[in-house]
Amino acid sequence: MAEWFIVLSSALWFGVLTSISPCPLASNIAAVSFLSKQVDTPAQSISMGLFYCVGRMLSYMLLAALLLYTATSAPRLSSFLQTQMNVILGPILIVVGGCLLGWITLPTSNWSISHSLQKSLAGQGKLGALSLGSLFALSFCPTSAALFFASLLPLIIAQQSSLLIPSIYGFGTAIPVLMVALLLQFGSFKIASFYQKVTQVEKLARMASGGVFLLAGGFYCWLYIVPMLLR
Repeated sequence: MAEWFIVLSSALWFGVLTSISPCPLASNIAAVSFLSKQVDTPAQSISMGLFYCVGRMLSYMLLAALLLYTATSAPRLSSFLQTQMNVILGPILIVVGGCLLGWITLPTSNWSISHSLQKSLAGQGKLGALSLGSLFALSFCPTSAALFFASLLPLIIAQQSSLLIPSIYGFGTAIPVLMVALLLQFGSFKIASFYQKVTQVEKLARMASGGVFLLAGGFYCWLYIVPMLLR
């Protein structure tokens, strides 16, 4: 039970950290602001925000299920991951820590959604908001790529959970988005000021998380890799 609490808490934190990273945060604010302009009442605006968030969660769940199926469908790879996960986890955590601290940059695609497609989907109501969230979730920046593929994916494979863990991660990414949807209902809400404050918080949270990842990665390396090298 304690192990699952740690796993799910980690997935939730990875999701929040992903969502408040500058690139996803800017995309989420733009998308939710755009969607809110397509409706007339606060309830409809929040509803659009919820469907946008559900779309993100579904994308992460489908992607996780695909990657987990790919890993487990190859017997050699599956056996290697089950027996050597603790050994490879140390270096993975160190790499993620380096990414969060800005020491390492992972290659990512420049894939993005065209403005015309965004406008078209936004005009299709809740289904369009769902689709827009699904597409934006697949647009990974270096930080979100490191958190999803190098941090969340090992948890998913280790726990054999392609539904619960990625859904918690998706919920974490949705929390700041829902805050934006709610704040947009207040006329005094200034997007630029909000973005600046969240970016400041994100930098501190990212640095702290990066340090924790480095310490955890070093601990795993000391526990599992160093004894192998000293044999």
